[in-house]
Amino acid sequence: MNTIRRRPEDPVTLASAPPTRFDDAEKINAFQALIDLHDHATGHPLRPSRDEALTDLALSAAVVAWWSRWQPSMIHTALRVGAAVADIAAATGLDTDEVVHRWERWTDVQTRVVIGGRPLLDPDEVRTIRQRIGEEVNL
Repeated sequence: MNTIRRRPEDPVTLASAPPTRFDDAEKINAFQALIDLHDHATGHPLRPSRDEALTDLALSAAVVAWWSRWQPSMIHTALRVGAAVADIAAATGLDTDEVVHRWERWTDVQTRVVIGGRPLLDPDEVRTIRQRIGEEVNL
């Protein structure tokens, strides 16, 4: 079975110090935190100790925070390759209005950030996708 190994420079490992605080859990690579959460949650007794319960919470919160930051860019990627809003809603468990809202909020920021005279996200691409979304969900 393939597993993701933590690099030596990663600051937190469950073997040395299970995180019981969000700040510590968030320092773990997001994919590793997900693996650690699985391993930790399935490795303790039905009645976990205080620290075991806090570790589950800290790792869960870190994974959710990471996913929340990246989800809009992944929605954009799906839209860019032609996925329908309804399909994205089904894939994310969100309703179509929330998919569009998260995408629009993210693109508003990305098109305003300019590096080297160019926006991070091409406004023409955003307009094209927005037009297609409008046809799908009647914006």
